[in-house]
Amino acid sequence: MSQQVWKLVIVAEEVLSKKLVKLIKSAGATGYTVNAAGGEGSRNVRSTGEPSVSHTLSNVKIEVLTGTRELADTITREIEAKFYADYSIITYIYPVEALRDHKF
Repeated sequence: MSQQVWKLVIVAEEVLSKKLVKLIKSAGATGYTVNAAGGEGSRNVRSTGEPSVSHTLSNVKIEVLTGTRELADTITREIEAKFYADYSIITYIYPVEALRDHKF
């Protein structure tokens, strides 16, 4: 069976990874996935393609599935309040169908 859940996607500077994961878990999400990400936006090009000593020019993409839209919105509001003003970060939410519905 499947169930509609909400997918929150966060693309942010890698230096925020630990803080974002802590925020996600403290909000009540049961899990997340983190991937390296690169691209170009209003704050210039950020790439994962070149070896680097510093992670200040790298991005991560964090995906969180939540059973309710309210939880996804709560996490987004906390991220907005704490990080939007000072970091390169974007969030978006959309409905998806989870095939392991007992997880949510």
